[in-house]
Amino acid sequence: MGVLAGRTALVTGAASGIGLAIARHFAAAGARVVLADRDPSVRDRAAGLGAAATVFDASDEAGVEQGVAEATAALGRIDTLVTSHGILTESPVATMPLATWRQTIEVDLTSVFLLCRAVLPGMIERRDGRIVNVASQLAIKGGVGLAHYAAAKAGVVALTKSLALEVSRHGVLVNAIAPGPIETPLVDGISEEWKAAKRSELPLGRFGTVDEVAPTAVLLASSPGGDLYVGQTLGPNSGDVMP
Repeated sequence: MGVLAGRTALVTGAASGIGLAIARHFAAAGARVVLADRDPSVRDRAAGLGAAATVFDASDEAGVEQGVAEATAALGRIDTLVTSHGILTESPVATMPLATWRQTIEVDLTSVFLLCRAVLPGMIERRDGRIVNVASQLAIKGGVGLAHYAAAKAGVVALTKSLALEVSRHGVLVNAIAPGPIETPLVDGISEEWKAAKRSELPLGRFGTVDEVAPTAVLLASSPGGDLYVGQTLGPNSGDVMP
């Protein structure tokens, strides 16, 4: 019996990276999981875990409604949501196209609002729910060439805190994880110069791995381990940010 035995979870961004690692760790901890992503390969990842999958674009309102409905049908209920999807590009503000800004805000922030809104009615009705939003340490410190990403992730942190204030008395606990640089496909679009400079700044001297982040999500989703976390942002970040 794992610490998440009897729990159900929808994990987005689960075709790769942190999302896939969280889905794996949740399943190993006893949860029944639906893996979600806009990449159809998520179905293969789910099959490897003996889990269900749903494919949708989290920045599309109708897609979110459909995906949450499919996950609910597969699980019977969704008592845990993990929003771990996102995009990351590099552009200085002075030359950033508006389309780049808007796409990042839509995918990395608006989608989190849509997903939270979709699962909350059931959680509030049952007086039982956990939401774990994956943000970034850049929400706190910013990053050169990454203002659009940092702004979106700062919005995720603020959304997490505000939502926690709204729903904690209804038995729904909302928290965030703000990883530092992690070795995932998400960072492939960032220049090697940026990554080398970043590594040199870190007290640990290295980027983290997805399996070093996923246990934090398990903690926040578990009971009693996560029972006192309300509106918190936990930071597995190689020492990059020390609040």
